[in-house]
Amino acid sequence: MVKLKWLTTSAGVKMPGIIYGTAWKKDRTADLVVKAIQAGFRGIDTACQPRHYNEALVGTAICELEKESIERDALFLQTKFTPLAGQDPNQVPYDKNSPVELQVAQSFEASKKNLQTEYVDSLILHSQLAPHALLMKVWNAMEKIQRAGGARQLGISNCYDTKVLRSLYADAHVKPAVVQNRFYQETGYDADLRHWCSHHGVIYQSFWTLTANPHILASNTVRTIAQKYKKTQAQIFFRYLSHSGIVPLTGTSSEIHMKEDLSIFDFELSSEDIKNISVLLNLN
Repeated sequence: MVKLKWLTTSAGVKMPGIIYGTAWKKDRTADLVVKAIQAGFRGIDTACQPRHYNEALVGTAICELEKESIERDALFLQTKFTPLAGQDPNQVPYDKNSPVELQVAQSFEASKKNLQTEYVDSLILHSQLAPHALLMKVWNAMEKIQRAGGARQLGISNCYDTKVLRSLYADAHVKPAVVQNRFYQETGYDADLRHWCSHHGVIYQSFWTLTANPHILASNTVRTIAQKYKKTQAQIFFRYLSHSGIVPLTGTSSEIHMKEDLSIFDFELSSEDIKNISVLLNLN
């Protein structure tokens, strides 16, 4: 039996402590989502961005799972509005000539149709926008969806500038509950931004977590800790992030790795282990 950890966000939404990501899965999306949920995942991340996601096949998987008595309400479903700059010009899922507020609404309608659901648990702005007035125009359109019951909470992804996040938070009526960023050395692992998030009730989700950090996984420190707990290096790193208040995304296609990723809540790292990994990340 999987011991899945759940968190409650500032919006009052229950969110799993690890989420299955569906980017780049293409035609395998439905099969892999079904396998992930069967393994024990209850959080799924996708986007209305045909360039990198097959959102409709996530919906197909959800319908398949209902036949196994895994109801939609048991899942945490997260999708994104991707601005025009992030879309394939030949596969834009909304009218690119419409005002941006309508693009947000059209994208969300496409997501609901794709996912075969009337609501999502989390709606994310896929990237920060400039100037601030444009960012707020898009955010206000997302707030309209949230107020109408279409999204239970809002968030932003690929936002690495704490000043941008602070300004968004200050001017938003519906505050961001989640920030989802690439977790890598080049941004100093978002140390300042994550510190700000922790003081404002914003939960940090990490992606590209393993791919960007082979040097951490291969380090003597993580290898030694893995041997100590009889776990893989990936399990140790994911557990470290969980201890640090981070919700990692994993996009593994391996059923073995799915089960390993879910079992990170079966053990606790010592304070010394956590400190030693933090040193590796230059976070001490």
